[in-house]
Amino acid sequence: MAAEEKWKSWASKQDSEAEQAGEKEPCVLLGQRLGELGRFAYAALCGISLAWLFPEKEQSSFRTEFIEGFVKWLDLPEAVLSAMTAFASGLGGEGTETFAQILLKDPILKENPAVITQDLLSFSLRDGYYDARARVLICHITWLLRIPLEELEVLEESLLESLKEQKEEESETAEVSRKKKERRKKLKRYLLIGLATVGGGTVIGLTGGLAAPLVAAGAATIIGSAGAAALGSTAGIAVMASLFGAAGAGLTGYKMKKRVGAIEEFEFLPLTEGRQLHITIAITGWLCTGKYGSFTAPWRNMLRSSEQYCLAWESKYLMELGNALDSLLDGFVNMMAQEALKFTVLSGIVTALTWPASLLTVASVIDNPWGVCLHRSAEVGKHLAHILLSRRQGKRPVTLIGFSLGARVIYFCLQEMAQEKDSQGIIEDVILLGAPVEGEAKHWKAITKVVSGKIINGYCRGDWLLRFVYRTSSVQINVAGLQPVDLDDRRMVNMDLSSVVNGHLDYMKQMDTILKAVGVKTKECWPEEKGSDGLLSPPSEKFQQAAGSEAREEENTVREEDAAGGE
Repeated sequence: MAAEEKWKSWASKQDSEAEQAGEKEPCVLLGQRLGELGRFAYAALCGISLAWLFPEKEQSSFRTEFIEGFVKWLDLPEAVLSAMTAFASGLGGEGTETFAQILLKDPILKENPAVITQDLLSFSLRDGYYDARARVLICHITWLLRIPLEELEVLEESLLESLKEQKEEESETAEVSRKKKERRKKLKRYLLIGLATVGGGTVIGLTGGLAAPLVAAGAATIIGSAGAAALGSTAGIAVMASLFGAAGAGLTGYKMKKRVGAIEEFEFLPLTEGRQLHITIAITGWLCTGKYGSFTAPWRNMLRSSEQYCLAWESKYLMELGNALDSLLDGFVNMMAQEALKFTVLSGIVTALTWPASLLTVASVIDNPWGVCLHRSAEVGKHLAHILLSRRQGKRPVTLIGFSLGARVIYFCLQEMAQEKDSQGIIEDVILLGAPVEGEAKHWKAITKVVSGKIINGYCRGDWLLRFVYRTSSVQINVAGLQPVDLDDRRMVNMDLSSVVNGHLDYMKQMDTILKAVGVKTKECWPEEKGSDGLLSPPSEKFQQAAGSEAREEENTVREEDAAGGE
């Protein structure tokens, strides 16, 4: 990867210069290396970005705490704190580009602007807690400084490599092993100095499953014996466990041992073998015999993160639903429904269809299992909320993606989280595809309190099946899976998937294409970047060309708002 090679070259040069100078602790925090003007611009840029990203009143404590800690981190005079607090409260947004240019002109950043990304990541992880809001901020600052997002991905991966015990493959040559160690050397020194308080502080770690004493032994030459002792202490080990959950078991260690309310099955299945500073949980909407008989099948090519899970829930009922869908859609019924839809697809009213009598006679085939799964998906969503609130996944950002009833699970998960305290900073992005939930903006407003990044609603206007199951509902009902959610919030992104989704079953069968359309990496798209991850990539060129004019207008609006936030 180009970003990784660039980083390796820069880190190698810095190490070489440090060794020649004979410095005992050659790596100094960025705040002590930038000029005072550069540090002021750096803090101001973060303050203004915080105000734009998280302007809500309930986010004020996060903004304040972040900026106060950041002023100290950069070793800025206390006198500038009032100005930075003002920036974080919403003043001075027009100075964004000016501050960005001042920062980029600092000699330290001219050679490698990505040191800013490194520094922000180190600051955000200083307490063993990777807040989703902090990651969204890092991505935004990265964008403002025109730094490729891959730089953050490389740094997050390097952090994992540098602090965890490395078990080299026997087949690996000594040269390959040496190059790996050299690559991690610079970042490791920087992180340990930045995150350790010599003589009693703690250093961030990655999991209770890692050998803290081993890491501490390696740190002794960098931060001194006192700092290393603190790292290997009980407190240090506790912080090491915080990111990845108790004893390193994380989500895979959770399995419902007894029935919870109406829920009979609830378990996390790993989709990948890697570990990462942020995770993705995918939720399947139904099961069916054959190729798509497992929860993991639709997500086999997804690469949103190198640590991904799939939620297994109520398989008995989801299989019944899937079989019912197959029965309903076989033969001429599908054709007749499509024909009926042509006359009313533009009306936007769910109950306006005059459904063929032949379809109504078999309605019970779908209505019963659908009704059961509607109820259970809501209960599963609430249970998932409490799992995430308990930090079973550790203290790191989570992205949720689901289709059909899986999207409904996510919707009710977010609604439940919004009613609880300490629910902020857990969820980074959410992607709901063909969601059978309310589509009115007022019902989605609470979700913005919980989600730090994007709320993507993928819909298809021609999804006749979703219209059919809502045929007995109120005339006024709007369904998110059929239309945009008109919510005025920078998080909300509506994507018309009509060009890639012909019907409800396509959400499972065309998942790879859909993932590309909404900007999620897949194995087919990035065959050589299996370990990479990050925020949502731009939608594919093919999708942009095929999407309708409305989808393009919505996308342009989002981009204009992003640009406005950066000016």
